[in-house]
Amino acid sequence: MSTGLFAGRHTIEVPCIIDLEQTTESLHAYVDLDGVEIEAGDEVIIHDAPPMVGFGERLVCERRATVVRAGPLRALRARIEGYLKLTELYEVSFSDGRVS
Repeated sequence: MSTGLFAGRHTIEVPCIIDLEQTTESLHAYVDLDGVEIEAGDEVIIHDAPPMVGFGERLVCERRATVVRAGPLRALRARIEGYLKLTELYEVSFSDGRVS
């Protein structure tokens, strides 16, 4: 554990695996943190992450990540904002757009 740039905030530095793919079969960017569960409001900073992959390419590499843990108020705020964003999805209509 270190505090470094985030003095006063709980940080954890862990290894991670980055999986980037941009092909006709898949377009994704995954990060698998080793031994850390991310919770609401936490921040993850990937060090030396590749910026992108070209079309038709896949890249899997190992890097280091810093996890900045959210305090209780930040975690509560993240949960509330997530709930409110979810309720926005309820307003989506699946009609054909024609007015009867």
